[in-house]
Amino acid sequence: MKVHVLHTLRIAALGCGAFVLATGCNKKADNTLNYTSAINSYYSAHPACLFAEPKQFPAQVTTSDTSKTEPMDALVDQGLLVRTTAEKKVLIIASKQVTNYDLSSQGRSAWTPDTTQPGFGNFCYGHRKVSSIDSATPTTSDPGATTQVSYHYSFSDAPSWATAPETKNAFPNVATDLSGPQAASATLTNTSNGWQVTSTPDGKTPATSADGKIVQ
Repeated sequence: MKVHVLHTLRIAALGCGAFVLATGCNKKADNTLNYTSAINSYYSAHPACLFAEPKQFPAQVTTSDTSKTEPMDALVDQGLLVRTTAEKKVLIIASKQVTNYDLSSQGRSAWTPDTTQPGFGNFCYGHRKVSSIDSATPTTSDPGATTQVSYHYSFSDAPSWATAPETKNAFPNVATDLSGPQAASATLTNTSNGWQVTSTPDGKTPATSADGKIVQ
């Protein structure tokens, strides 16, 4: 009887060994490093920037519209823009005070041109980087399989003009990003080139061929 039991256990062990080769003995593959690399690759191609949409300078705003002048004035304080005032006729007998803003020499060196819109661009203040993978929905290794990944990201290369109190006050998104690790999520797809971001973390810019991917 004892010999029979040992023989049975030996067969079961060999069976599990063969099963491990095929499916990992029911253990789910740990794709944490793949997910991290794919999202970081996406972020390397998509820096975090001040304005939600690319802007064009010179720009002119109504001086009394503080919601528009205050963010610009914060960038004047950081040496990125220069400011002048003028009057603009709105009717034959009326005019209004306007403020003109343009890139300074320092601002031009910090400016990131938009390659799709000549004359437009943005001030970008660094790249997000995954600090932890918190969870991922169940998936498979089959091509086309997707997973929703929840994670935290942080910054490590923000310039001094972005960390200045004036900038953080004028641009709440910068203050939030630089306050510490932030929660986010992204949809990843398992492609022939490995996991790739296919639904962007910010939900605004469609994924392109330049987005994050990692060969497993």
